[in-house]
Amino acid sequence: QVQLVESGGGLVQAGGSLRLSCATSGSIFILNAMGWYRRAPGKQRELVATITSDGRADYADSVKGRFTISRDNAKNTVYLQMNSRKPEDTAVYYCNAEGLDHKLVAGDYWGQGTQVTVSS
Repeated sequence: QVQLVESGGGLVQAGGSLRLSCATSGSIFILNAMGWYRRAPGKQRELVATITSDGRADYADSVKGRFTISRDNAKNTVYLQMNSRKPEDTAVYYCNAEGLDHKLVAGDYWGQGTQVTVSS
């Protein structure tokens, strides 16, 4: 079984920075794309950023130029550096990973989410 655990959430003032981390553990054989999603109060979950195993990143228009996604393949960890935070960035942020477990079964894995609140 593969587990994803997010950390780094909290309260930050508008304009401030925060860095989220997502550590992956368990019976991982290989991780392919990893990413971050978020769900704001009263809204559906939306994509924030994704990154492939070779480092190609893609971002939602709302965070381009402010957020940076990165990963450490040796540690099976993905990060989200969030700068110039806005109140509308307030949401629960979820880590996602696609890959194969040690039985070579494909899976789509999710973390439990971490709350990020931006005060104006």
